[in-house]
Amino acid sequence: MNPTVSIAVILTVLQAAHCQMIKDLSACLLGQSLRVDCRYENKTSNPLTYEFSLTKDNRKHIIQTTINVPENIYRSRSNVTMHKNLVCLYLQSFTTSDEGVYTCELKITNDYTGNQIKNITVIKDKLEKCAGFSLLIQNTSWLLLLLLSLPLLQAVDFVSL
Repeated sequence: MNPTVSIAVILTVLQAAHCQMIKDLSACLLGQSLRVDCRYENKTSNPLTYEFSLTKDNRKHIIQTTINVPENIYRSRSNVTMHKNLVCLYLQSFTTSDEGVYTCELKITNDYTGNQIKNITVIKDKLEKCAGFSLLIQNTSWLLLLLLSLPLLQAVDFVSL
């Protein structure tokens, strides 16, 4: 085999081997809704599939998914939003009967390393309220732009610190 082709094949396999990885899974209360944030690192533009499930009483309940079929009791109460490197599950009318172990499972198309899975135990009385501007923080480019523009704003006497 040609050495150039061998190197290209090895680099392609190494890139595919680490296409995405779940970095963090967190849960909080947003009014009467549960929000589960599944943050991941993605190194490819391939489509992402997801599955959020709840395990309670040793039984897995699929809440929202692009992989399987969600259960009817959760289908009308839940939705998922996707942002850059973040998949959020919202479960409306969250009660103590919805407590248990929540699982986020991600898979990137053509990623042959298997699914990435992370769990979090959710107990209603132990949940914190979601921060009001946490979604803004997730995309920190606006904050960086603001900080970099402060000297310019001061120079034109727009802001005085």
